[in-house]
Amino acid sequence: MLYGPDKIRNIAVVGHQGSGKTSLVESMAFKSGLIPEKGTILAKNTISDFMKEEKQRQVSLASAVVPIEHNGCKLNLIDLPGNDDFIFETIGITRIVKGAILVIDAYKGVEAGTIKHFKMLKKRGVPILIFINKMDKENIDFTALLSEIYRKLDSKHCVPFSYPMGHKDGFDGFVNVVELKARKYDGKTCHDDVIYEDKKQLVFALHNRLCEAVATTNDEMLERFFSGQPLTNEEIRTGLRHAVLDGELYPILVGAAEKDIGIETLMDKLVEYLPSPLDLKPIPAVDQDGKEYDVKTSIDEPTSLIVFKNNYNAYQGLISYFKVQSGVVKLGDEMICPNNGQTYKIMTLFEVCGEKMTPVKEIGAGDIGATTRLADMKLSFTLCDPNHKVTFKEIKYPTPTYFNAIVPETKKDSDKLFQAVDKLMVGDPTIGLKKEETTGQILIGGVSQTHLSYILKRLTDDYGLAFHTEPVKISYRETITQAAEAEGRYVKQTGGAGFYGIVNMKFEPANETSFQSTVFGGHIDKGYFPAVEKGFREALLAGGLIKAPVINVKATLLDGKQHAVDSNEMAFKNAGMLAFRNAYNDCKPILLEPFDKLTVNVPIDYLGAVLTDLTKRRARILSTEDSGDNNMDVIAIVPESEILEYTNELKSISKGTAFFNLTFEDYERVPDQLAKDIILKANS
Repeated sequence: MLYGPDKIRNIAVVGHQGSGKTSLVESMAFKSGLIPEKGTILAKNTISDFMKEEKQRQVSLASAVVPIEHNGCKLNLIDLPGNDDFIFETIGITRIVKGAILVIDAYKGVEAGTIKHFKMLKKRGVPILIFINKMDKENIDFTALLSEIYRKLDSKHCVPFSYPMGHKDGFDGFVNVVELKARKYDGKTCHDDVIYEDKKQLVFALHNRLCEAVATTNDEMLERFFSGQPLTNEEIRTGLRHAVLDGELYPILVGAAEKDIGIETLMDKLVEYLPSPLDLKPIPAVDQDGKEYDVKTSIDEPTSLIVFKNNYNAYQGLISYFKVQSGVVKLGDEMICPNNGQTYKIMTLFEVCGEKMTPVKEIGAGDIGATTRLADMKLSFTLCDPNHKVTFKEIKYPTPTYFNAIVPETKKDSDKLFQAVDKLMVGDPTIGLKKEETTGQILIGGVSQTHLSYILKRLTDDYGLAFHTEPVKISYRETITQAAEAEGRYVKQTGGAGFYGIVNMKFEPANETSFQSTVFGGHIDKGYFPAVEKGFREALLAGGLIKAPVINVKATLLDGKQHAVDSNEMAFKNAGMLAFRNAYNDCKPILLEPFDKLTVNVPIDYLGAVLTDLTKRRARILSTEDSGDNNMDVIAIVPESEILEYTNELKSISKGTAFFNLTFEDYERVPDQLAKDIILKANS
């Protein structure tokens, strides 16, 4: 069925790990009639957690799309991992959805992940419904929980749209504050009931607060409100919807997913208060001439879509999930990807529900679907009508920050490694793989130790690779600090064809490595100059301190001698190499270490602790900048050797609230005492 954009809601389900997101999605799927019976995390049979690793760990590790129907609308629920190790999923998906359910565990309260997700959604202008789950747990103090939400999230705009009811400290229902209707749980289902007397005064006060918020949006309604005339239910709903869409209100709803309490009310509010694609502003893009272009979400516009998820399947290969931004994509359509210049034919088209893929013939603007066989398709790439090229802005994902060296057990494993990791990287852009030429190690990285462990397990389980890991070796460099001259003599004359090459060279510090000759008058033929340079550059591959590469040396060929018969390129190449080695100690060599540029995003409460810790790591703090939402960006230059475990240590310092990006900056001198220890260890 082709839904019009006005009948679609694309909704991210986010929250701290363990808050009950997957159970909530399962409950909504059941109450909407999508499934005849609910699965559970313990039974390992939920729609969302279908991957083998998810079932083993009993935690979500990847996003899952679950479409349900309610009140004539299609709600595309996207269950997102709560673990920060998979934050790239949330970054990508919160860009293409414009509605979210923020799930809070009533027993645990507002956790670090809750705050992170709330700030990200708020920053991106995504309307949020807050669902307080697990209200059926013992000893829940809702008043204290509300105070915590106001204090840690937003005191002005988080407003209860439902309020719990209960006798003898038990949770057995709630009041719909907007409509002043009560729903009571009888042990099996919820049904309409009366508002408990001890809740009436508080509930009516909350209702009055909502009405006042609505009335302030219109002078006529405000006058009526203060004159004591009640607003109609339609006026209240319309006013509240505008406030939610504009980010002026974040409704708070209560319930218990495992018992299906509050689920139907939640689904009602998703339809009523979250935006359809038609409610959204046109989406900015760039046309084929490089000009900014607004793409309207309409089935009458030229077709365009954005890929937000990739996943390799053993049977279907690469599966690409997308949201149609405009037009209608149909089976057999030819589309172009401006990001890589390739043209694709849509040979398969699916509606997605967990791991189930249902073939369809078309998918319209605002809706979500999937296709296969899109080679070289990366996350946030655009597909569009070849005659109406547009490109949506690509997403910048976090960089890998935690690395291990990976050592394949056999040549077969080595041959398969890069291909297997490439497939994982198509779905997860925060994975990194590189060959470190200096140390000879193959480094594989992720955003944390837990994330990397998950990647390594997938390489074993999904691709059958055998390997072990090692700690990362620091890729040191050497350089010189003063100029020196030396002769390089390579002479071997034993009868017959021999070798004869003698050079005099000068070596001095420079900003980059270079070679030049000042030989005039013909002591050495110009044809041998390249051979001398080649020997010099080969000598740079292993310095005399720890056999690390040598950088930033200017070499000058001053003079030399050649033989009419025995001179050749090999002789002068070896002579150039020997000249550098003979001069090296006189050039006062030093050891250099890699420094990285670190950008740490940290709540202001932990700023002092982070700065103190970075100082202990020999960091140079470049700046601290306000990044909004009571957070700071700390930019620093830090020795790589000091931050090999920084991902885990930063989590400990900030209680999981800070994160960082990492890029290579430059090589700098190792402090003398540290250098002595490194040299001694390397030569022992």
